[in-house]
Amino acid sequence: MKDNRKKELLRSLKFLVFSVSAGVIEIAAFSLLNEFSGWSYWHCYLIALILSVLWNFTLNRRYTFQSANNIPAAMVKVAAFYCVFTPVSTILGNYLAEGIGWNEYLVTALNMVANFVLEFLYDRFFVFRDSMDTNSVAKKKGK
Repeated sequence: MKDNRKKELLRSLKFLVFSVSAGVIEIAAFSLLNEFSGWSYWHCYLIALILSVLWNFTLNRRYTFQSANNIPAAMVKVAAFYCVFTPVSTILGNYLAEGIGWNEYLVTALNMVANFVLEFLYDRFFVFRDSMDTNSVAKKKGK
């Protein structure tokens, strides 16, 4: 039981590290677009979010959840999450940033925190639930 808790703590820490790296990509892309494109908040946010999701999915599938599941099937599940999260966070973020004047970077940071928590739970208990620790990385550790 103690080994399982240690494994889950390590999995959570890996997800955190990869999410932070995805967050760096997201905030860098958002900042560049926000400062230099002249586009509205939602255009900048949406492009930055897509870039970070692709990065985060790739790393977390391979190293955090160590899943050998069908990549397209896992991507469809993650896409379903973002079919809900993206419109809600984009509309709410646009309302907060452009509708009532909140700072765009504060709004983006709040969206990133919500994304981190919700996506970890969704990935852990739905997307990779039955395929964790099945890929070549996990098998090498098992030797």
